[in-house]
Amino acid sequence: MLPKVRVYEPSDREGVVALWNNVFADDPPWNEPSSVIDRKLTVQPDLFFVCEWNGRIVGTVIAGFDGHRGWVHKVATDPSCRRQGIASLLMEAAEQGLASKGCRKLNLQVRAGNEDAVSFYHDLGFAVEQRTSMSKHIGGEGDA
Repeated sequence: MLPKVRVYEPSDREGVVALWNNVFADDPPWNEPSSVIDRKLTVQPDLFFVCEWNGRIVGTVIAGFDGHRGWVHKVATDPSCRRQGIASLLMEAAEQGLASKGCRKLNLQVRAGNEDAVSFYHDLGFAVEQRTSMSKHIGGEGDA
């Protein structure tokens, strides 16, 4: 069976939580998987994609569009399934979903030192732009 990308369903929660705990093990506490899922389901839930392969969740991407720019977050592939085209399929789904909402430019951030991710996104046509990324935690400890 081939990997299948589709919109997140409530029955995917356990698999997504397990995947994110594995892939994003060093995430700060405010990125606790169940909380991220709950927040995403309140805003553009149709832009939350999973990849299912052989009955289990092996990949995710969360996208969002604010009317000006699109963003992607939580691009994750199970380490045992990497180099199978899963992340590319997920990014394609995110781009199509964003385009259907009128999005013309997609932004993403890669943590410093993650050169494999930079190379992956470069191969998908992304370019490094000279920008300063800034953030501010509001309403609690933060969420990114």
